[in-house]
Amino acid sequence: MERTNFEKLQVYKLSEKLSDRIWRIVIRWDFLAKDTVGKQLIRAADSIGANIAEGSGRGTDPDLRRFLRIARGSLYETQHWLRRSYKRKLLTEKEVNDLLPIIKELTPKLNAYLRSIGTYRIKRSDS
Repeated sequence: MERTNFEKLQVYKLSEKLSDRIWRIVIRWDFLAKDTVGKQLIRAADSIGANIAEGSGRGTDPDLRRFLRIARGSLYETQHWLRRSYKRKLLTEKEVNDLLPIIKELTPKLNAYLRSIGTYRIKRSDS
């Protein structure tokens, strides 16, 4: 399968790393935790990368910006579910310490990517 442009983006790679780590944690939870918080957490985390990918495939800056905003919302939702998981003692301190650096790196990179869309234009020479 040929690699697409979004797969080369650092922000996309970080979103994959985060969602894969969350998956490996949640898969070990008991049924109630998986069925309630776990499903929500996995969906939110997976949605970050999915929206980066979908926005990249839309072909226009306004569409890409819209999907990056949705990805950012999913990132914040992921943080919410991680907080709930920790408060409910589903996440250990070690798991939180493993996920936190990824989130701290992903958040500003996603915001910077969003701000950069449409700001770089190639100058055309009319001569």
